[in-house]
Amino acid sequence: MENKKDENILDNGPFYHGTKADLKIGDLLTAGFKSNYYSEITMNHIYFTALQNGAGLAAALAKGDGDERIYIVEPLGSFENDPNVTDKKFPGNPTRSYRSSEPLKVVGEVKEWIKLTDEELQNWKERIAKLRENPDAEIIN
Repeated sequence: MENKKDENILDNGPFYHGTKADLKIGDLLTAGFKSNYYSEITMNHIYFTALQNGAGLAAALAKGDGDERIYIVEPLGSFENDPNVTDKKFPGNPTRSYRSSEPLKVVGEVKEWIKLTDEELQNWKERIAKLRENPDAEIIN
């Protein structure tokens, strides 16, 4: 299937999704699940990145007791720059982060990547907790 992309997206991938879910090649990732950062929000989009380490961060912060996993994914429909980090927090899209309301297909798995240290993970968790305390912090769903 040919990917349909917003004209402002110049990225051709490969694309990655970090999670603690145990998935198989061919599985579809879809929107409609609780946010890893705001459990009271059900997500309208599925998020992914073209950076392995970005997916590794998402895997480390994901809810659940499973092992951290990075899957190689293929968007099955249109996608856009992630507005939570693009232009809102960083000019352009340096994090190469995207979102889609349409499914992502798992086409592979990354077995080795540079994982966060315990200290780095704790720092990220503290940053997210501070965002939650800030009434001006907003997640664009």
